[in-house]
Amino acid sequence: MLSIEYFKNLDLRIATVETVDPHPNADRLYVLGVRIGETRKTIVAGIRPFYDIEEVKGKTVVVVNNLEPAVIRGVESQGMLLAASAGDNLSLVVPERPMPDGTVVR
Repeated sequence: MLSIEYFKNLDLRIATVETVDPHPNADRLYVLGVRIGETRKTIVAGIRPFYDIEEVKGKTVVVVNNLEPAVIRGVESQGMLLAASAGDNLSLVVPERPMPDGTVVR
């Protein structure tokens, strides 16, 4: 179990996906360029089997903004998309109503 204080350390934000490119070294990954308020980041996400590029580009999503960067198959990822999965199905976590990118998720 996580304490509420530990959970408060997560910086969850609304982000807009500006660019989507197939990962050069992995068939299941996309390299996303996202805008989180005034900040732009690169996020590597394993959503390629579930979403076409056109479905993701321009989408408003929820990201973990303060995740330590990690190199994934040679590309630095500076955050993480939130998604739900059940078996062979995956769905990105998205806001129910329009929200500006950079908005804090609590």
